[in-house]
Amino acid sequence: VQLQASGGGLVQPGGSLRLSCAASGSISSINAMRWYRQAPGKQRELVAGIVSSGSTAYGDSVKGRFRISRDNAKNTVYLQMSTLKPEDTAVYYCYADVLDAAGVYGDYWGQGTQVTVSS
Repeated sequence: VQLQASGGGLVQPGGSLRLSCAASGSISSINAMRWYRQAPGKQRELVAGIVSSGSTAYGDSVKGRFRISRDNAKNTVYLQMSTLKPEDTAVYYCYADVLDAAGVYGDYWGQGTQVTVSS
């Protein structure tokens, strides 16, 4: 199983960006999918999460500005980021809790995508 994240880049404050993360491989089902971020010198923090039923949760710092969604048919999770602030600058990582075709649960991480908010 592999996770491939994309969509990062440089954006001005107040702008928007959409991240995507696609899971591939021998996947039976995916329970939770999440986005985390890590800024230089800081610990990795949870940004948003979504389970297979569609229920979502957000970190306090992004509530009302970010929206997580998923396409179960494509094994893909998205993060729509709006009203971006310089403090949103970080490497964003996707995570998935996967049941593979052999019936084994595992935690998988994407490679990270850089988001820089700056004028």
